[in-house]
Parts: sequence; C-alpha cells; structure tokens
Amino acid sequence: MNYKLVLAAATSLAAGQMAATGAAAADCGTADRVTIAEMTWLSAGSLAHVAQKILSAGYGCEAELVPGDTVPTATSMLTRSEPMVAPELWVSTAQSIWDQMQEKGNVYKAGDIFASGGEEGLWVPDYIIAEHPEIQSIEDLKANWRVFEDASAPGKGRLYNGPPGWGSEVIITNYYKALGLADTFELFSPGSGENLKASIARQVAQKEAFVGYYWGPSDVIGKYHLVLLKTPTFDKEAFTCMTDVNCADPQVTGWAVGEVAVAVVSSLKERAPDVADFLAKMQVPNAEISEVLAWGDDNGATPEEVATHFLKDYEAIWTNWVPADVAEKVKASL
Repeated sequence: MNYKLVLAAATSLAAGQMAATGAAAADCGTADRVTIAEMTWLSAGSLAHVAQKILSAGYGCEAELVPGDTVPTATSMLTRSEPMVAPELWVSTAQSIWDQMQEKGNVYKAGDIFASGGEEGLWVPDYIIAEHPEIQSIEDLKANWRVFEDASAPGKGRLYNGPPGWGSEVIITNYYKALGLADTFELFSPGSGENLKASIARQVAQKEAFVGYYWGPSDVIGKYHLVLLKTPTFDKEAFTCMTDVNCADPQVTGWAVGEVAVAVVSSLKERAPDVADFLAKMQVPNAEISEVLAWGDDNGATPEEVATHFLKDYEAIWTNWVPADVAEKVKASL
C-alpha cells in the first residue's frame, strides 16, 4: 500500500470537509429571496442596508430591500409573513399588531437592535450638564428654570414639547403638569419634527440652553451631544396615564424604554438557521449608532452610504455578529 497516497487522500478529504463546513457556515440556507424592510428614517434604512449587504455578500443570499414603515410593515408581516426581516421594528408603536404576531407565531423577535433600547424623554446638551452639574434629572428642572430662560419669554424657562400629533406631545404635556412647571416654564410647541431639529441645531450652535423632547438613537443625539435627563423608577400604571390626553392626575415616573426588535418571520429561522443566528446577534450600541447617523446627516449620505460607512469604520461591532469567513467576504465586497 502506498501510504503517501493514502495520507494525501486523507488530507485532501479533511481539507474538503473543512471547506464544506466553512461553506455551510456562510451559506444562505434558502433559495428564496430574503426580503428586508427598508423604513423611512435614517437609522432603520441604514440598518436595513447593513443587513442586506451582510446577507448578500457574506451568506450568498438573494437579499432584497422592500419599502416599509412601522405599522404597514408590522401588518404585512402579520398577515403575509412579508417582509421576512425588519431590523428596526418599534414594538411599542405597533404593540397590538405585535401581540397578534406572537399569538399567531409567524413572527419572532431575534433580538433587540439597540443595546439600550429606544430612548425617549427630555434631553439637554452636554455643556449644560458640565456647566450646571446640579441638573441631572427631570425633577431638577423646576429649581433651575433660569438656566433655560428664553429671551422671547423672559421670566420663564422654555421646555420644548414633542411635535403636534405625536404621542410624545401628550406625554411631555403630562410631565409638565406632573412636575409642576407651569409657573416657571413655558411649554413650547416646535410645530413639527423638522422645526424641533432646527431649534436644537440653532441653540447648540450658539451654545444656548435647550431642554426638550427627543428620541434616540438618532443623528440629532449624536451630532449635538445631547444627554438624556434621568427619571424616577418606571411605573407602568403611571406611565400609561401619561400617554392619555385625558390623564386626570399625572404622576412623575420613568419613561418606558422603547422595545425595538429585529423582527423575523419564523419560517426563515427554520430554513436558514445560520442567517437566523446572525440576526440574533445583530445589535448596535446606542451611542455609536447615533455617531454613525450624525456622520450621515453631516454628509448628506443615503442610508446605503451610511451602511457602508458603518461596515468600513465600525468593524469591531458588526464582525461579532458573524463567523470570520462571512466577515471577510463582506469586507472584500466593500
């Protein structure tokens, strides 16, 4: 027997098995198109492109982006199991639909896309905290109203409400009542989301005071270095009343942390377990994704360009989501 030939054959077989194992790790697992919801705001759109690029380049999937928004996407996932993936689904915004999904069993939460959840509440620029360390919590506002006094309404601080028609407008109005701010603060309506963003930009550019509603992760939080004021312990009953325009007796409580899911149709987990494993690990730290979104806003970047920037400059985050061979394929595709 030619032992050299036997050894060579064995070595070749082992190498082939290892290659097959590597290929399996990077295999899509399904011949079907993997549809991904690309929603209308920058973070969700960018994360959709990140998922699409990883699935396409790293796993060899036919990954396709489809237009979406929170309620329409959730409804479509419930009724048609399409799209297959929604990388940033705000569960709290579509709670009743989400509950129906869980009862039906056709959609599951692979994970929480934001490490600290969706964050809402009252924010101030970081220089306000540095200059006035006595301001840490929403309960510190009443005694420190002069810090936020506005020239257009002397004698009172200005508290920026959520935009008209938004759920946050009701909540902030109830916080205003619960904190007893009527004598010391003007509750100011920004008129729209864009006006609120512009107001923050103007105040920060002039190093003026700002306190008001916003949400994160977002480009505004990262770009203007906003700090979320602390709140007391969250009480579900008290916060539920805060969301009601007819809340008779608003009580100060913590703001509910937004549940923001990587939502996936259950059939994909069964047909493509490696893809499901990647989606289960897909999570971004709030501060870092806000930085990425700020870069996008500064550069007028599209969601696809933001995704490419993230994949190139934040490897330490996303390479933990996938096997090494998948990561190398994605890097090569950039």
